[in-house]
Amino acid sequence: MWVIPPHSTKFLKKSSHLIISCLSISESKAYWISNGWILQPSYTLLSFFCMSLKVEQEKKSWEEAVEHCRESYTDLTSLLSETEIQLAQNHMRCYEITEPVWIGLRYLGDLWLWVNGDPLVYTACSPNRDTRCPVLNHCGALTEEGHWEERDCLEKLKFICN
Repeated sequence: MWVIPPHSTKFLKKSSHLIISCLSISESKAYWISNGWILQPSYTLLSFFCMSLKVEQEKKSWEEAVEHCRESYTDLTSLLSETEIQLAQNHMRCYEITEPVWIGLRYLGDLWLWVNGDPLVYTACSPNRDTRCPVLNHCGALTEEGHWEERDCLEKLKFICN
C-alpha cells in the first residue's frame, strides 16, 4: 500500500515487513529534520531519493545476517550519511526495535569497511565508545540513538537489509 500525504511528495510504501521510503522532488526544496522531510517551494528541480530497507526480526549472528540478506535481498545495509541513519532509525521505530541491529559494517585488517564495498566516508561512532580491542568486537551495529557500536560478530541481533 502506498501512503501519499496530501500536498506532499513523500511516498511511503508499507508491506508486512518492508518499508520503502522515497522522496520525489519537483519544483520544491526539501530538507530533513529529526522527524521527517520539510518541503518548501523554490521552483528548482532536485534529485530523486529512494532507500529500500528490510527490517528482519529474527536474531542472527553477523555472518548469518549477511547470508540471509544476500539470499533474500541485496546485502546488510550500508549507512553512508546522517540522513540514511535517520531513515534506518525510523524503520527501527516502526518495528519498535530498541536494541542494536546489525548493519553491514565490519572491522578487517585494521580498517572499518562496508561489506558491500561502499566507501566509509561518514562515521557515527558513539561518544561513549567502548575502547575494547576490535579483535573481540569487530562487527558494526546501529543503536536506537543512531550511533554505530562495535559488537561481537557471534552475538545474535536483529538486522537491516537493503
